Parts: sequence; structure tokens; C-alpha cells
Amino acid sequence: MNTALSFSVTPEVQLNGLGIVLYILGGLLVARLITWTGTRITSRIDSNYQHSDALVRSEAAKHRHALAQVITWVAVTLVYILVTIEVLRRLGFGVGGLVAPATVIGAALGFGAQRVVQDILAGFFIITERQYGFGDVVQIAVNGSAEDAEGTVEDVTLRVTRVRSVDGEVITVPNGQIVKAINLSKDWARAVVDVPIPSIADLNRVNEILRRVGHTAFEDRRLRPLLLDEPTVMGVESIEVDQVNVRLVARTLPGKQFQVGRELRVRVAAALQPEGISVSPDVSTAGVAPDGARRDREEEL
Repeated sequence: MNTALSFSVTPEVQLNGLGIVLYILGGLLVARLITWTGTRITSRIDSNYQHSDALVRSEAAKHRHALAQVITWVAVTLVYILVTIEVLRRLGFGVGGLVAPATVIGAALGFGAQRVVQDILAGFFIITERQYGFGDVVQIAVNGSAEDAEGTVEDVTLRVTRVRSVDGEVITVPNGQIVKAINLSKDWARAVVDVPIPSIADLNRVNEILRRVGHTAFEDRRLRPLLLDEPTVMGVESIEVDQVNVRLVARTLPGKQFQVGRELRVRVAAALQPEGISVSPDVSTAGVAPDGARRDREEEL
């Protein structure tokens, strides 16, 4: 006796399966479209800056760039959540019946997801308070890490901040783990140059030379766009056994303090040498880097 096994699929099941496939494909396409749109918006913001005469990004442009990245991330997440709910509904899982199990599961996962929620809340305040944005040079103190994350901000989302270091490394920092964020390129910056002078030198003459250096730097066509005002001689900053440190300060455009600091140090050394005043090999930039190695890394940002 021959037996035949038959498996029949009802039209309703076929329609349901087709609907699930269409929902998944539609969700993926919508997510790709949102990502593409967000990329186009951020690219246009960057293009406007690159084709303008501005030497640095405005705070508004940084905020718009970061906001576009966050909105894109949130929109894609919502699309995935809505598609998942609809697929579960079509598979026969009542959304209303899932409320009670979801509450229990949510309470259980809540303890494990506390850090994620903390990251998202911290990211929300970073964006709304405009603490930093795309293109900013930052120094971030991370909870539990002995070294700070230093570099240029490349991406800000609700959960993480990505920073590109001077060595080309991408550092990903969860927003909830940020203890302190130092923005080195917000609104304006300051180049602080400490010039070590032998204690036997005529300080009045040194101050006069440094004032002349600041004036000529401010009149220089190449440096003038980077300076907000004429560099100022603050006077003697510290006294040591065989030398005194004279401080020269200049307000600059955000992120340009390193370039201006390098140029001022060259000019100071060149101006003091003909006067027979020697300076130590390391004319430091105080307030920007406490030691030579760290200063060199930051100057390249």
C-alpha cells in the first residue's frame, strides 16, 4: 500500500509569511535610506565648511553634525524595534500578551543594562549641552582608566564618543564612563608660551623683545587670521635657581593654539639669539602640555 505524505500550506499562512518577509526587507531598506540621508546631511555640513573661507568650524556646525548623527542612530533603532514588533505580531505573538513577560524580562535585564541606559542619558546631555561636537579637539578623562583619551572627535552618538588620536588610533569611549571632558577648541583657545631666560639676563630688555615679537606676529598676514588679539607679555611666571620663565600669551581661533604656539616659539628664539640671550632647547607651551612628549602629540592634532 503506497502512502503519500502531503504538506499543505494555507493561503493565510502564505500571506503571513510573505508579509513578514516584506516587513523585514522594508525595514532594512528604510534603515539604509535613513543612514544614507544622515550621511548626506553630515557630508553637506562638512562640504559647506571646506568650501567656505572659515578657518575653523563654527559651534553651530559642530552641533548640527553631532545632532544629525544622533537623530540617524535613533531613527534606525526605532525602525528595527517597530519591524520586530510587527513580525512578532504576525507570527501569532500578541503584543498585549507580551506586556507582562516583557516587564519581568525588562526588570531582569535592567540590572545588566544600567550601563547602557547611563551611556544614553550621558550622550543626551552631551548633545543638548553642546559640550563638544564633531571636529573638536578634546581630552576626555575615562572612569577606571589612568590615561585620558585625547584627539579629534569623529563621531558622537547617544551611547559612545569616538576620538581619533594623533597616532591615528580610534578611541571609543562610552558616554556614561566620561568623568571630565576638556574641549580645547570651543569658541576660542589660548597659546601660552613660557620662555626660560637665564637669571643674569636683563628682564626689561627681554620683555621689550617679546612685546616686539607679539606685535610683528599680529601684523603678519599669515598669522593675523589665527589671532583674536595681539599676543601679550604676562611677565615673569616662575623663578628657578639659574633661570626665570617669562610668559607670552595669545588668544587664537579654536584649535589653532598649537600652530600659533609653534610659530611664536620660533620667533622668540630667533629674536633673542641676536641679543646674545640663550634659551633652553625646550621652550614650553604652558597650560597646553606639561611635558615635551605630551605637548608634541597635542600639537599635531
